[in-house]
Parts: sequence; C-alpha cells; structure tokens
Amino acid sequence: MTRRLRWADSPAHRKQARMPMMDIAVTGASGLIGSALVPALRSGGHTVRTLVRRQPRDSSEISWDPASGTLDPAALAGVDAIVHLAGAGVGDHRWTNSYKRQILDSRVAGTTLLAGALADLDPRPRVLLSASGIGWYGNTGDHTVDESTPGGTGFLAEVSAAWEASTAAAANAGVRVCHLRTGVVLSPHGGALARQLPLFRFGLGGRLGSGRQWLSWISLDDEIAAISFLLTAETVRGPVNLTSPGPVTNAAFTRTLGTALHRPAFLAIPGVVLRIVLGGLADEGALVSQRVMPGVLTDAGYVFSHADLDSALTAMISETDGR
Repeated sequence: MTRRLRWADSPAHRKQARMPMMDIAVTGASGLIGSALVPALRSGGHTVRTLVRRQPRDSSEISWDPASGTLDPAALAGVDAIVHLAGAGVGDHRWTNSYKRQILDSRVAGTTLLAGALADLDPRPRVLLSASGIGWYGNTGDHTVDESTPGGTGFLAEVSAAWEASTAAAANAGVRVCHLRTGVVLSPHGGALARQLPLFRFGLGGRLGSGRQWLSWISLDDEIAAISFLLTAETVRGPVNLTSPGPVTNAAFTRTLGTALHRPAFLAIPGVVLRIVLGGLADEGALVSQRVMPGVLTDAGYVFSHADLDSALTAMISETDGR
C-alpha cells in the first residue's frame, strides 16, 4: 500500500497477511477508497483486477460500461470476491435535477449489471461487498442508529435503498452480499478533510450551521481495513455501517481539528448561506445529523485503529507534516 497510510506497519495488514490469497475484482478503483484499497490488497498478496470504462491496458483490467449495460460475465470467471465502489460523487457538484439523476443511475445501473453478471457465473464468487452510505438513515437528529434502524427519508435515503436493492440478483444466486454503509471518510489526501485542511491551517475553519448536527466518520485506514476484514467474515451479510464508534457533533469536530492544527476555529457559516451555495446538498450533507454506530462490524470482532476523532486527526496531520 502507499507509504502515507503506513499499511505495512498496521495490525490490519498483519492480519490480512494471514488471510487466504484471493482473486478480487474492484470497481471504482480510482476513487479515494479504491485507490487506497487496491494497493493494500495487492501488498497482502491478493490478485486484484479492476473494472475500467476505457480499453484495458493489461490482464489486470476488465472492461465494462454500466451506462450501456456492457459486461462480459466470463471476464469475471475465477474471481473469489468483488468490492463494488463505483458511483458518481455525491459532493462533487451542485445537486441539479440532472446531476441527482446521474447519482442515482450510476449506482443502480452499475450494481444491477454487476449483480446479474455474478449470478450468471458458475462457480460464483463467494462475496460481493457493495458500497452504500449512511444516507440510508436520513436525518436522525440526536438519536443513535445502527443497522437495525429502518431507512429514513430524503434523496440520499432513496438512492441508498435503490442501490442496495440492486444487488438482489447476486444475493438470490447465493452470493454473500454486504452493503457498506460508509460514513464520512477522513483522509488528508482526499475527500472532505483534504478540502478543509487548507482553510483550518489559515485560521479560517469554523462550524457549519448550528454545529449541533452529528458527524459519523471513519478514517481511511479503518475503511480499508474493515473492507479487508469483511472479505472473509463469513457470518456477516446485509448492511454493515462503516463508521467509527465515536461520532461527534460538527462543533466538536471543528474544535478537535483546530486543536490538532494549533489554529483557532471560531468562525461559523450560517445554514442559510450553505443552502444558497450548496442547494439541496446542504441539508443532506453539511447540515444533516447522523449519529451512526458500527454495530455489525464490532460484533463481528473488528477492532478500530482510530476509534476516536482526536487520535485519528492527530495521526493524519502528523503524516502530512512529516512528523
């Protein structure tokens, strides 16, 4: 894995080294999670093949086109597991009607295509780990939720429900399916935290809205380690919350990040401004309150490297500062 994650030194890497070697296919390999997952799996000795929308460069790549429904099931022959991460970025653009359709279609079409291809294989892969999100729960306020909580309301809740339902063909064919309901993935090299760090370093960080909304997060290290763990967690299927056991309010996150950087973080961006700038993304992203616990993951025996925000941010900032 990349040096910045110190994967080779982590307990998760040592445990993975004892895993049976697998042939694993990965979609969304160029994203924040995928670009860390693929080298991590390969460093553990696994064979990894990535699904790409362009012409494959070599035998480690498999061509597919979800938009046109193109994927040859034979290309996946011999695969033991699939980690499906592909989908248009939720926070990459303002939520116009056309982009909301792209968010939904990119998930449902790709997942339906992949699940159908897996169902046609003989023998079939043992497991499909399919991305989802904690958007499933909608706005939960101060209430703590876990995998037993019913789905909420809102655009992302509807997307998550359709996304998870799209794996039905694989599940009905006997493939073990886990829905990875991932929270906000923290990494100094991408995603929300990477966009925040420059502002906080200049003393321009601050809470969003009231700051009372709950943020359910997971470090990129734990995201990768948890996915690796689930590849062989034979008793686990269905929804799995990939969030740390230490969710925090936005105000607490702001204070903790400011402290870790030794910078003031006393500014505030009013909710009305966020709604003007972000549109519908504000209420389901920056201002949504989700206090999500990783019940299934911890019950299965997974141990977090970063269970609290302070240790997670301190480690990440030490990496970026070269300490």
